[in-house]
Amino acid sequence: MRPPALDWSVENCTIARAMAVLGEKWTLVVLREVFNGVRRFDDMRIRTGIPRQVLTNRLATLVEEGVLRRQPYREPGSRERHEYRLTEKGLDLWPVLVAVLGWGDRYLADPDGSPLSVGHRDCGGEVRVELRCERGHPVTAARDVVPRPGPGARRRAD
Repeated sequence: MRPPALDWSVENCTIARAMAVLGEKWTLVVLREVFNGVRRFDDMRIRTGIPRQVLTNRLATLVEEGVLRRQPYREPGSRERHEYRLTEKGLDLWPVLVAVLGWGDRYLADPDGSPLSVGHRDCGGEVRVELRCERGHPVTAARDVVPRPGPGARRRAD
């Protein structure tokens, strides 16, 4: 049986476009650091071990894509430098990082558990990603979802 998805083009796929921005390991590591309040180049490089040029390239891409913005700062007696702050577009990636963290905790954590936990500021409860349809029903399994063409779908030219 031929999957119906083969009838539709993937040329304008937003998953592919998102992965063009986010799909490299160090990009999510940089985002993790900025979400954790580590915003300066040298602090990120030392904390993560990202090679200098790789970090430079990842930060430049995230700024160019509007995920981060550069903000100048100057330590007394030093030249002006920049730290990196999340934009609204960047803040919207928080659920993605929480989902990746949850998957990593489930399948890749050390026997002692995850080295990172995220809690709700108001009540302290553990934060996790939960899927719901637009009508509020929980979606708990991939088999509960039916992929279908969206409004931007284009038929494949055969």
